[in-house]
Amino acid sequence: MGKIIAIANQKGGVGKTTTSINLAASLGVLEKKVLLIDADPQANATSGLGIDVESVEIGTYQLLEHSNIAKEAIIKTDTPNLDVIPAHIDLVAIEIELVDKDEREYMLKKALGDIVNDYDYILIDCAPSLGLLTLNALTAAHAVIIPIQCEYFALEGLGKLLNTIKSVQKIHNTELDIEGLLLTMYDSRLRLSNQVVEEVQKHFNDMVFQTIIQRNVRLSEAPSYGESIINYDAASKGATNYLSLAKEIINKNS
Repeated sequence: MGKIIAIANQKGGVGKTTTSINLAASLGVLEKKVLLIDADPQANATSGLGIDVESVEIGTYQLLEHSNIAKEAIIKTDTPNLDVIPAHIDLVAIEIELVDKDEREYMLKKALGDIVNDYDYILIDCAPSLGLLTLNALTAAHAVIIPIQCEYFALEGLGKLLNTIKSVQKIHNTELDIEGLLLTMYDSRLRLSNQVVEEVQKHFNDMVFQTIIQRNVRLSEAPSYGESIINYDAASKGATNYLSLAKEIINKNS
């Protein structure tokens, strides 16, 4: 059975989508069958893999509405072993539309039931909020990766997210586990970056991934070409970091 991992943090700009795209591509290159689900109305994971967002007819919105089955929403990508369920701006409306539905937190979990065994890993790129979309992702997931930016306000809001995860564990999904805290946008030249790393490692010990994602120009360029870092520049520091993270996750789950 495939492992479903949500990549979540209600803070924006911490590297959720960058991690979703490049971790998915790295796992694919390491011969794991991967599905990436874009659960963010901004649809950056969709465009970041070269899919035209405007042309999306069946995606995460239809999946959550149960108007289409998951298999109908899957798009193959140019990256080996990587499929994607795209998002569209219409995903913005789903929170309002689901609000009076029964079992609204379980819509994604139910929709993924018939494909979970087709993949080794299913990654969900969450929106930067703790709304119904993220709640659906956390209810469907077996584990969650929390990207943390190596910046001054990095730990702000982390308590809130951990409380949300705890309440999801209690009410909706007893199997939900924290896969790890991922330090992103690390710059070894900055004292602040090093302080954040020390602080997070001191507080969370084994919960923190050994791999740290460093600041890398190539990483920020890749999405504008609609490519993962693996396709865009496999020799870059960013590609090395994400391949290392993928190996760490595979070892942890083997």
